[in-house]
Amino acid sequence: MEAAAVTVVRSSAASSKPSICLGRSSMLAPNGPAFARFGSSFQFSTISIPKQGQKRLAVGGRRSLVVKASSPSADSSGSNTKIAPLQLESPIGQFLSQILISHPHLVPAAVEQQLQQLQTDRDADKQKEEEPSAAGTDLVLYRRIAEVKANERRKALEEILYALVVQKFMDANVSLIPSITPDPSGRVDSWPSEDEKLERFHSPEAYEMIQNHLTLILGNRVGDPSSVAQISKLRVGQVYAASVMYGYFLKRVDQRFQLEKTMKSLPTTEENDVQQVIMDDRRPNNGEHPSQAMSHPEVTTMPGGASRLRSYVMSFDGETLQRYATIRSREAVSIIEKHTEALFGRPEIVITPDGAIDSSKDENIKISFGGLKSLVLEAVTFGSFLWDVESFVDSRYHFVLN
Repeated sequence: MEAAAVTVVRSSAASSKPSICLGRSSMLAPNGPAFARFGSSFQFSTISIPKQGQKRLAVGGRRSLVVKASSPSADSSGSNTKIAPLQLESPIGQFLSQILISHPHLVPAAVEQQLQQLQTDRDADKQKEEEPSAAGTDLVLYRRIAEVKANERRKALEEILYALVVQKFMDANVSLIPSITPDPSGRVDSWPSEDEKLERFHSPEAYEMIQNHLTLILGNRVGDPSSVAQISKLRVGQVYAASVMYGYFLKRVDQRFQLEKTMKSLPTTEENDVQQVIMDDRRPNNGEHPSQAMSHPEVTTMPGGASRLRSYVMSFDGETLQRYATIRSREAVSIIEKHTEALFGRPEIVITPDGAIDSSKDENIKISFGGLKSLVLEAVTFGSFLWDVESFVDSRYHFVLN
């Protein structure tokens, strides 16, 4: 298959900003994804929504949050019900998972309470940090404890974001695509099509750009959903991750576009050539967590009539475009990585001495072009939802970087 041409945009962003790192997720290649051109609910009588640190039950040395339900089989049924590829691990994440399965409409209330407790914990740690310490040893110990607690809060925050994204899909009666597993024939796209539902989440202007994005990826097969191709699983994972980032970017600029359109303050621009969605993955210099490498979803364009939203985006100066093309928080970056890995698995990737990817162990999968379209539409919508929930959570518990 012929790979679509890409233009790599190097980031001049500060190293403190979030990143997609190869070391964290092997789905995201160091040279960025080359877009391939492919020719029963439980009835609760009462629910306890404990704050962090309250009503916990210690089991085997690990803590978990308690949910009181009228159904005696709620726990066992919930453990066997998988509503998203990524399984949440923190006490808060496990608690929200149970609420998602049993009564998803209660998730926002549970999240509000957990965010309040996270803020209380963070404020308490900050206050202690400002207090003078009697001994140097005590200060070192306290800082280590504070670091561990901060990491726990970050993990909880990631899983809160993920639970809210999943809830938005559930509210729309859209099932997330399960982990990619071949059937006996080798096919992986056994999920029902949700394309029409997914399309409705986007404004007409944004969906026009999404259609261009699909055409870029599927080429002349965009109108041939039944044909089946054998495709690199790694490549499909890269396209999925980049499409999540594109959806995040698109929602961010479309939100501004719709506001300015309502206010009748849109600039007059001419159609410009626009670069394709790309990712510039640069690995951390010292192998530690994060935030050095930047990923840059940008605008796609295909031959044809001008898109008003695309023209609007191209009226941005370089600095503004760079800012809008940046995932704002490392928690959101981590969710993209973990969700993609949960969906496609962790492939065995070897980087050759010259920096190329040795894909000899890469798995090929059989998937229809209709299945590929569904994956991309879900990914773009996931990114759009991620922008929404990140903004919502940040309004209650500030954590974004810009």
